[in-house]
Amino acid sequence: MLTDALQFLLRIVCELAASAFWLRFYMQLNRLPYANSFAQFIVKVTDFAVRPVRRVTPGFFGLDWASLLLFLLTEIVWTLGSHALMGYPFMAASPQVWPGFVLFTLASSLGLIIYVFMALVAVQAVISWVNPFSPVAPVFYALARPILRPFQRFIPPINGIDLSPMAAFIVLQLLLIAPVAALERLAHDLIW
Repeated sequence: MLTDALQFLLRIVCELAASAFWLRFYMQLNRLPYANSFAQFIVKVTDFAVRPVRRVTPGFFGLDWASLLLFLLTEIVWTLGSHALMGYPFMAASPQVWPGFVLFTLASSLGLIIYVFMALVAVQAVISWVNPFSPVAPVFYALARPILRPFQRFIPPINGIDLSPMAAFIVLQLLLIAPVAALERLAHDLIW
């Protein structure tokens, strides 16, 4: 029971931190202006780690590699920490298990990115229905636009209602079911 509680706490801390690091990378990737409250919150929450890492990790091609690196490191901590809490015998394991841990980290990272995209689409959809003139509406619209744009090309609004978020949810859920779950199964087979 204590192990389950510790694993739950580790997962919450790691996934919240990884989500914040991913959002910081994704906002910079989409050239989102930082003059809004949501972006400033993400920057303030992640600055303690991003600033020191930026000193040793330069930005290439205008991307925030420090945030991406911290995202991946947080996912590695979650992967190794959760297996350690489950009693995985790291000392007795052969070197052949490490590709499995890499695959597990990749699957966990992709799954978290998909969940973040789903949250962005959901928040954007709710804001557009409830209060489209909210000060944060342009922020979430800009963050969800790359995900929704392919669906909006093929699905026209019906009576002013945009159905592209529903299609995006279906496709994102299928991505969780097919490739991410397959990576997790393959990683599990390599690790155990």
